[in-house]
Amino acid sequence: MKNVALITGASGGIGRELAKIHAATGGDLILVARRGDELEKLKHELESAHGVQVVCIPADLTEFGSVDHVYEKCREAVSTIDILINNAGFGGHGKFHERDWDRESSMIRLNVMALSELTHLIVPSMIKAGHGKILNVGSTAGFLPGPLQAVYYATKAYVNSFSQALAEELEETGVTVTVLCPGPVDTGFSDQADLEGVQAFKSAADPQTVARIGYRGMQQGKLVVFDSWKFAFLLSWIVPLLPRKMVLVISRKSMEKS
Repeated sequence: MKNVALITGASGGIGRELAKIHAATGGDLILVARRGDELEKLKHELESAHGVQVVCIPADLTEFGSVDHVYEKCREAVSTIDILINNAGFGGHGKFHERDWDRESSMIRLNVMALSELTHLIVPSMIKAGHGKILNVGSTAGFLPGPLQAVYYATKAYVNSFSQALAEELEETGVTVTVLCPGPVDTGFSDQADLEGVQAFKSAADPQTVARIGYRGMQQGKLVVFDSWKFAFLLSWIVPLLPRKMVLVISRKSMEKS
């Protein structure tokens, strides 16, 4: 296998589109997601269309030990991972104290722990090879607190911060780290997170466009990539100047259902 990209959450949404983009370049793939049947369909599609090799690893990364399982399967398949795309993640709507704790803790394990553990396992081989690219799918949500999605926003704040710190640590190694920070995206995410009727998701971006922007930014070695200049301007230049209480009120209103 050559120019191998490992993509988590690859069965749908941004992850699926990233897999299509990478396959179109002639790169091989290792795809990870819970839905093994969807992975197999995507494998057949990509191998038929582009003549690439695709390995599927069905796994639920919220389960303890699952990251080690994925890593061992990767080692059996290839000697080097050239690109790591940490895309798997989910959210959930509602007041923190009213939400199911098992669901919240699974969110933390997937969005934070699994991403960090998989990166920790793969980075050493990238450094040894002297090259590698990491794309972590963060979010514009990570730039401010998120009432009614308190844990999700906090996990994405971690991803945004962790990615930038790691990029600086790896500056002289040949390994780059990019964090993709999209706004709302039209995927199955909103259904899974009970976000139907939420104001912010009424003008969601399409996953193909977001994936294309993210993949290009990763290839260019950019640090932070937004899918819209409006989000970039708002979060970088306007939100930091606003009173904190105002930011919280605005953030909550964007998550309220109509």
